[in-house]
Amino acid sequence: MRNFVRPFATRLRALSMAPVLAVALFSPLAAAPWAGARSYKVLYNFTGGSDGGYPYLGSLVQDKAGNLYGTTSGAGSSGYGTVFKVTKSGTETVLYTFTGGADGAYPYAGLVLSGSTLYGATEGGGSGKGDLGWGVVFEVNIETGTETVLYTFSGGSDGATPYAGLVRDSKGNLYGTTCDGGSSNYGVVFEVVPKTKKETVLHSFDLTDGAYPCSGLTLNTTEEAVYGTAGGGSSGRYGVVFSLTIKTRTYKVLYNFTGSPDGAYPWGTLALDPKGSLYGTTSDGGTGDYGTVFEVAPNTKKETVLYSFTETDGDGSHPYGGVLRDKKGNLYGTTFYGGDSSYGTVFDLVKGTESVLHSFEYSDGAYPYCGLTMDSKGNLYGTTEYGGSGDYGVVWEITP
Repeated sequence: MRNFVRPFATRLRALSMAPVLAVALFSPLAAAPWAGARSYKVLYNFTGGSDGGYPYLGSLVQDKAGNLYGTTSGAGSSGYGTVFKVTKSGTETVLYTFTGGADGAYPYAGLVLSGSTLYGATEGGGSGKGDLGWGVVFEVNIETGTETVLYTFSGGSDGATPYAGLVRDSKGNLYGTTCDGGSSNYGVVFEVVPKTKKETVLHSFDLTDGAYPCSGLTLNTTEEAVYGTAGGGSSGRYGVVFSLTIKTRTYKVLYNFTGSPDGAYPWGTLALDPKGSLYGTTSDGGTGDYGTVFEVAPNTKKETVLYSFTETDGDGSHPYGGVLRDKKGNLYGTTFYGGDSSYGTVFDLVKGTESVLHSFEYSDGAYPYCGLTMDSKGNLYGTTEYGGSGDYGVVWEITP
């Protein structure tokens, strides 16, 4: 079984120190701003057994009945992760357990729900190489628990190791990223058509235009283009925000991060407002090198730092999950570290003012990598990779 110490940040830091070479679709329902007291509740504690363990990068997805669906990056009956369901009352059901072979291994990210079908990707597995494979795109039928592999990555020009979740358009086409592979081995943006099981590389990164796109994509309202981030590469060495027109495969760097004070190493799926502005997080950089929340205007390519984390006064540090935006423009997210006990926080950002909605204590969860999900009542849902009663992570809810 793989060591769950994540190598990605180390890889990006090494890249930033090297000389420069030529050099989410999930639209969460809006809710009213937070007001009054807030209630935090653990819905489920993973045990690290057949139920799974270590829910990692992905946001949860919710059905009309309020059930939550997600993935664990490890454990399960075979040790290679699971697809799970958690009800509003906190009952967990494993829908599928990965075996580490042709079906995939280590699903790091969240899922897309359409009808009774969940779509996702695994970082490893695939035909021929067991847990050392390059990952797959899959679907799982909620009612039957049947998994179908839609595409298996070869580790070559088609991409390798998809960390992030997928986005689905109205025609059913799936779009995503791989951290590695591609023509220059710096990752790709891809499309998979479930009906034909055909994969198309829409863009292959070459370091000059970005590297290691390990976060999910955001479709624009017309479904003509996707927006995303690459964690390294390009002229600033600290990552980029990009756009990609799907039909013409026209790729544009919208912003190059420089480290300070604008941020470094963008992580997480971007949020899109009605005017076309993009919102996200960087895991590092900013005024104190603890990460930022930022806005990028695609038309002007201007970046604005909305908040720079300080790791003082319990505000949190190192956000990896991106942000969720409601109709009033309030932003919500998580930080991996910081807070009162240094195990991470859930925060909101309202008109430039950051507030901590919850500070994790380890017993109630620790180290949230995830993005957030919001229901129509304003309840927030997420996961932590570690902590909880079993030390294998939790699914949690915050009620405004």
